[in-house]
Amino acid sequence: MLNIQNPDSLAVANEALLEGGEETVEKTLSIWDLLTSGGIGGQIIVIVLALLLFVAIYLYIERTLALKEASKIDKGFMNQIRDHITNRRFDSAKLLCQHTNSPVSRLVEKGISRIGKPLEDINTAIENAGKLEVYKLEKNVSILATISGAGPMIGFLGTVVGMILVFFEIEKGGGQIQIDLLAGGIYTAMTTTVVGLIVGVFAYIGYNHLVVKTDKIVNQMEATAVEFLDLLNDPV
Repeated sequence: MLNIQNPDSLAVANEALLEGGEETVEKTLSIWDLLTSGGIGGQIIVIVLALLLFVAIYLYIERTLALKEASKIDKGFMNQIRDHITNRRFDSAKLLCQHTNSPVSRLVEKGISRIGKPLEDINTAIENAGKLEVYKLEKNVSILATISGAGPMIGFLGTVVGMILVFFEIEKGGGQIQIDLLAGGIYTAMTTTVVGLIVGVFAYIGYNHLVVKTDKIVNQMEATAVEFLDLLNDPV
């Protein structure tokens, strides 16, 4: 025998199922929502951090390409210089340095231009030229170091601002905590901290990587300067 239910009870049951289905829907939070849900104060700080990240990325790429170009030098460069100087072809040696166009070649060119003067004067001229080349290699790298420290500090500033908003909402609510009112302040506190740390970590890693590459070029310059001075001191 068929059990026919009341149509009204079926409608109620369906409505209950729909309500239950709505309750099981999970809310998702996109990265954009995360960055824009912290109120005006949080958004301003995130924008500042985004600008710092853009500057850090630009400086890192620009310096990486510049250092890569500066590190390029023909392995036979010093052999050719030795041959020119041994045969007293100083103009040819200078021309070779000008065509090579690297920090190492500019140091050698400076030394060649001082040939005929005391060895100590040549050494001083090379050292002065080396300081100028190091300055060029380290150009704007200090900005990355500044960003690596300033990023987390600015993020922490956002954390403080967010917590101030939280306590303001608590005071305005008479001491009664309402989670929906506190969400903006909490978003500001957490979001800016995360973004600030991301900017700081990237800038810190980029800065140290550039320092290592710069040190390698400086060591190459020093080794070449010593080799050049030995060549002048005891020419073949």
